[in-house]
Amino acid sequence: MTKPQTHENRGISARLLDQPYLLLILAPLFWGGNVVAAKLVVGEIDPFLLLAARCVGATLFILPFAWPYLKADWPVIRRTWPQLMAFGFVGYALFNVLLYLGLSTTSGVNAAIVQASLPMLILLANFVVFRARAKVLQIVGVIIAISGVMLTATHGNLGRILTLDINVGDGFVILACLAYTAYTLALRFRPDVHMMSFMAVAFSGAAISGVIMLQLFGDGVGQFATIPSMSATVWIVLIYVMIFPSMFSQVAYARAVDLVGPNRAAPSHNLIPVFGAIGSVLILGERLELYHYLAAAIIIGGIVLAEWAARRRR
Repeated sequence: MTKPQTHENRGISARLLDQPYLLLILAPLFWGGNVVAAKLVVGEIDPFLLLAARCVGATLFILPFAWPYLKADWPVIRRTWPQLMAFGFVGYALFNVLLYLGLSTTSGVNAAIVQASLPMLILLANFVVFRARAKVLQIVGVIIAISGVMLTATHGNLGRILTLDINVGDGFVILACLAYTAYTLALRFRPDVHMMSFMAVAFSGAAISGVIMLQLFGDGVGQFATIPSMSATVWIVLIYVMIFPSMFSQVAYARAVDLVGPNRAAPSHNLIPVFGAIGSVLILGERLELYHYLAAAIIIGGIVLAEWAARRRR
């Protein structure tokens, strides 16, 4: 009698979670889609309402899945909940509201390309804050990549930096990247809880922050009552940002890291601006200008140089 194939009785989701490289494509695909989705509803929904609805919806969506882990981790959560919620404020709420505000006055392509600077900003911040060892060529790569970001923010005319003539929207996206850099650096101090527990509590912090920002800087929490009458496009975008970049990307990336390790998984973040730019062209109908190609080449060159320097033998 032959041995039964164990995978035959496994569900599709279980088999999917065993495919690390597929997960490392899906995670940045959904994150890159966040830019396209938010740009799609500019003018239809207030950025602060979009953020608050996303964070509240994501929290409600994840809680049933996270409940067993929350109970197991409760002793740690009870001691560290302010810290866990702060992660949600900076990494989810602040990052996304700055991104959504930026998309009100800049293109999806620009926002996607600016986000390509994240790996370099994180490398630079680690060097500055934690004195992480970095080779000269890595620092050169960072400078090159950031110059590509500034080329994007000045729409191909670096001379505008001297007069501080930078598109406001691009400025907000740069601030969003700085917020996410701070969040990433702070993750080394993350309390020792399961990933699902971390996400649930952090999302709760993001939801509370989003509602407060809506009340203080938006049109007030009463705007939640206007959502049912909004267009089908807004509803599709809300459902997408609540579920896919909020939960599925996080789970997919965390699982991929478990399977292949953080060093092999980290470069997949470079796919986020690629998917964001492609989606902006295909779905939003935006045009790629010459400076976009030049900036993308400069940023990619900086990333490749920094990565090559990091892998060189001493």
